[in-house]
Amino acid sequence: MSDNSSQGSEPTAETDGGVTTEAYLDKEINIFKPATPFMRDHLRVIWLSFVAWILVVFGPTTATLLAPDLMTGTTILGGFPLHFFLAAIFTPLAALLLSVAYAMQRDRLDSKYDISHDEETESGSAVAADGGESE
Repeated sequence: MSDNSSQGSEPTAETDGGVTTEAYLDKEINIFKPATPFMRDHLRVIWLSFVAWILVVFGPTTATLLAPDLMTGTTILGGFPLHFFLAAIFTPLAALLLSVAYAMQRDRLDSKYDISHDEETESGSAVAADGGESE
C-alpha cells in the first residue's frame, strides 16, 4: 500500500493561471481586508460595479413604487410611459454598459499590476492570477 503523504515537503497550490506559487498562501484571504494591492483595487471595482448594478436593476422599480403617478404619468419618446422605458430599454442597456465598464476596469488593473494572461511574461517568469509573482 502506497503512502500518499509527502513527509518533509510543504504543499503547493495551483492558482487560476495554472502557476504553482506559495507567495500568497501565508496570508489570510478576506474579502473585507484584502492582502495585496491588486486584490484591494479589484475588490473596489467589484463593489462599485455591484452598487451600480443594484441601482440600475432595482432603481426603476423602486421609483415606480415610491412615485407611481410620476412614473406612469410621464411619457417620453412618442408616448411610452417613463416606467416602461426605464424597465424595458434603460435597464438592459445599462447592464450591458456596466459589463463593458467592468471589463475595461479589469484590463486597466491588469496593465497597472503587469498581469498577463499568457503562459509566460517577457522575463520568462510566470505571473500568478492574484497579481503576485510566482517564485
